Amino acid sequence: MLKVTKLAIYYSIVLAFLFTSSSLAQKNFEDDYRTFFGGLLFGTNFSQVDGDNYAGYNKTGLNMGGIMYARLDEELALSMELLFSQKGSYGRNPILSTDGNFSIYDYKIKLNYAEIPIMLNYFDRRKSHFGAGLSYSQLVSSSETFQSDKIYPTSLDAYPFKKTDINFLLSGNLHLTKGFFLNIRFQYSMFPIRTELPPGLSRREQFSNMWVMRLMYLF
Repeated sequence: MLKVTKLAIYYSIVLAFLFTSSSLAQKNFEDDYRTFFGGLLFGTNFSQVDGDNYAGYNKTGLNMGGIMYARLDEELALSMELLFSQKGSYGRNPILSTDGNFSIYDYKIKLNYAEIPIMLNYFDRRKSHFGAGLSYSQLVSSSETFQSDKIYPTSLDAYPFKKTDINFLLSGNLHLTKGFFLNIRFQYSMFPIRTELPPGLSRREQFSNMWVMRLMYLF
């Protein structure tokens, strides 16, 4: 809980700084050529964990933070983000465990990360842009719960998630109006987020699998 509180304070400071910077800016990045420009991001993750017994992007969570671009030329720019990102898995319908000994329902994995994506972006004439890259995530907190028709004999704490997660990213930003963009992103873990799995709950190594929908404002 203390880590989450410190993280919330940190991101509040970052967002306050970015909001102040945008209010002081005399021009939008579209009005003149700048080597460096940045903005704010706020939206929703739709995630699942490949390797549990459930399928579907049913777990929703926050995706919020700031972004900074560095132009390489008129059409190319590097970007780096600082995000708070909530991932995981959710399944409500009863299913049989992998060993067939009990039924599972109301299954939830909650993973909170501090995330730093780095991408190479291509800008078209309308300022819409598309990119690919990698992200590094540090796990801040995690929880895993479920209901069963039998008493589960093993503590889930004995099967922790890895502290780091590296993802491959594909992202598109549609220019809506001056300064505003609709961002759609897909990302997937390059390495398992957990390899030692609770008996009966999972069928193989687990990977984070996620779509993101966000509103971005660049100033």
